[in-house]
Amino acid sequence: MGEPRSTEPVILLDEVFPGDTNALNTLFGGHLMSIMDRAAGLAASKFAHEEFVTVSVDALKFERPAYQGDIIRTIGKVVWTSPRTVGELVRSCRMTRSDWEPELICSGYFFMVAIDDEMNPISVPQLTPSTEEEIGLWDDAKTARDAMRR
Repeated sequence: MGEPRSTEPVILLDEVFPGDTNALNTLFGGHLMSIMDRAAGLAASKFAHEEFVTVSVDALKFERPAYQGDIIRTIGKVVWTSPRTVGELVRSCRMTRSDWEPELICSGYFFMVAIDDEMNPISVPQLTPSTEEEIGLWDDAKTARDAMRR
């Protein structure tokens, strides 16, 4: 399959609008998960230049709410691979227009499979972690993936 096309993360910015919130004016968790899934899919596609579908999501950790008017910054980065699967760590932060300081609101691992035009799984480039941080993220993602396969 060759080398990865890009190992750089994907960064998405979204604004929390009134239709994205519940009665407490906080962002719906499902809407945030959708944003995170989009970031994961784009990161996988950027990595391999292929189409991907979501196979599984590790337990998302919702740390704190985001509010109407906040900016949501979501970063997706490929941190693990198997022959047909790409695992991304996705982190979302809330920021206000007054300070733009990121505050983590949710994180988790998303796992996606590359597919061809007939929705059949295809091979993906393999990531080779080299730094201590990359190896730690690889191990964490593999542990999450292995736990979901039981």
